[in-house]
Amino acid sequence: MLPAAMAARVSLRAGALGALAMLAALSACRGGSTLGTTPTGGSREVIENTEVHLIPRAANGRDYRITVGLPDSYAAQPERRYPVMYVLDGYWDFKLLKSIVGGVVYDRVIPEIILVGLGYPGDKPDYDRLRRWDLTPVPDPRPENESKGESGHAPELLQVLEREIIPLVDGRYRTDTAYRVLGGSSMGGLFALYTLFSKPGLFHAYVAPSPAVGYANNWLFGYEEAFARRGEPFTARLYMTAAEKEDAPFVDAIKRFDARLRERAYPGLAYEFRIVEGERHSGTKPEAFNRGVRFAFAPRAPL
Repeated sequence: MLPAAMAARVSLRAGALGALAMLAALSACRGGSTLGTTPTGGSREVIENTEVHLIPRAANGRDYRITVGLPDSYAAQPERRYPVMYVLDGYWDFKLLKSIVGGVVYDRVIPEIILVGLGYPGDKPDYDRLRRWDLTPVPDPRPENESKGESGHAPELLQVLEREIIPLVDGRYRTDTAYRVLGGSSMGGLFALYTLFSKPGLFHAYVAPSPAVGYANNWLFGYEEAFARRGEPFTARLYMTAAEKEDAPFVDAIKRFDARLRERAYPGLAYEFRIVEGERHSGTKPEAFNRGVRFAFAPRAPL
């Protein structure tokens, strides 16, 4: 016979092992264990209330992929119309904006909106070369950048946006054409500012995180100067940011453009600028877009 102390230890060990076995069995029954189970085949994630349209061979000869995110109430309220936000670089920023918009709509700081992302079709598009072509207003004069691809076709994209993409969205969906917003980061921000000074009435608000205002030897500064000389009256909202830890020359150019706009003090421009602390060029986008969307839709805020 075992001594009493040893028998007690054996009994406790057996009890513990039995308890562990029972827990494992219960976990397996609940799907919480990988032991003896085989996961089902994976499926592609689908963004709820989202549709995709292809625009083959637009007027500029380019192909585009348009992603449209509808608000939760869209199907249940067939008489309602919604303001629209167009976001450039939709292949990167549509999902980010979809998440941001969901949060600020829930908090009732912006109305429900239709979100439209602009992108390109295909399995593996070269986004860097495609966006360089479309989002830059003039050719890049620096020879060292020729290998990055052709540039300077923003005027053609703006025409496609105005004459093909916006009419497509307005014709297919219940949009509120009285309020339309354009957002874009980096080169997308450059395009947004170019649009503001080219067709200021096409959009009612603009969100431009870290815009590439120093592109082509500060070309945008001269373009804005020419716009100011014309003295065209306009009404718009602009939210622009820079990231604290971006490359110093890039940030300096944005700060100079901010100073230019503040000095100009356009009567019809509601303008706000912010340095996003602790962030670099891409990491700045969640905070910049969040604050920018709030500012852009402030006149339509439900509260």
